Amino acid sequence: MRTIVFFDLPMTTSENIREYNKFRKFLIKSGFMMMQESVYTKILLNTTAVNAVVENIKKNRPKEGLVQVLTVTEKQFSKMEFVVGEKKSDVLDSDERLVIL
Repeated sequence: MRTIVFFDLPMTTSENIREYNKFRKFLIKSGFMMMQESVYTKILLNTTAVNAVVENIKKNRPKEGLVQVLTVTEKQFSKMEFVVGEKKSDVLDSDERLVIL
């Protein structure tokens, strides 16, 4: 399963910027990878893990702005179409349990 977090946070005050940076760093420390600006994704094994991650996001949410979470299967995620641009291959992005480098 793939959990995708979309967020649109205000950047008008220094407090807003601190909240944005704190939330972004939280996502990265939680294992999310940036797909594009303000869109982060993480591979999870099952719905129990998804529920735990969503609860953790709710606990660390910023005071203002919009944060949305979408969970899709790997099959659904693989059907994503690139209208403009290409998939970045410099990031290891696999649901395999064993990765040999």
